[in-house]
Amino acid sequence: MTLDHGQPDPHGVPTLLTPRLVLRGWRASDVPDYFAIVSAPGMDDHTPQPKTEAAAWSQTAFQIGHWALRGYGMWAVEDRTTGQLLGRAGLYEALGWPGCEVAWTIRRERWGQGLATEAGRAAVEFAFDVLKRDDLISIMTADHAASIKVATRLGLTYDRTETIQGGAYSIYTIDQAQWQASADGEPA
Repeated sequence: MTLDHGQPDPHGVPTLLTPRLVLRGWRASDVPDYFAIVSAPGMDDHTPQPKTEAAAWSQTAFQIGHWALRGYGMWAVEDRTTGQLLGRAGLYEALGWPGCEVAWTIRRERWGQGLATEAGRAAVEFAFDVLKRDDLISIMTADHAASIKVATRLGLTYDRTETIQGGAYSIYTIDQAQWQASADGEPA
C-alpha cells in the first residue's frame, strides 16, 4: 500500500494506492454507482444493503461522518486504471460495535479477482501501521465462504460467534503481533 501524500480530500480522508486500486474518500457523485453495486442481485445475501438510492446516500453520508468522528472509516474503492467505482473497504466501529472491524463490499461482477483481499490488506496495514491499533475484527455470517477466505488471507482467524443486531455472526480477529509476524514473512 502507498499512502498518497497529496492533498487529503475535503473531509480529511487519506488516499491509499495499491497495485490495482485507489482507496479514497467518498463523493456525492459516487451515490448512483454505489447504489447500483449494493442493489445488485445477491448483494444482500449476507449483509443488509441499502434498498433505495436515498438509503445509499444516507450510508455514504454515514461513511463520511465516521471519518469525522473516528478519524478512520470506509474508503470508496475504485479501479486504478479505469476509475470505475468497485465498492467500499476500510474500518468500521459504530457506537456499541464489538471492535474496530475491517470490512469490504466489492461489485459482484468483480468477485474472485482478489480485489477484496487487496483493499482489505491496505485497510489492515493502515490500521496497524498508521493508526497503531492493537487488534481488528471482521464480522460475517458463518456461511459466507468468500468473506471467510478474504479474512483468512488477511491473517484473521475465527474467534467466536456473537448475536449482532438480531443475527448470529462469526467474528474473526487479528492483533498487532500476528499482523507483524505475517508482514515479516513468519507464520501467523
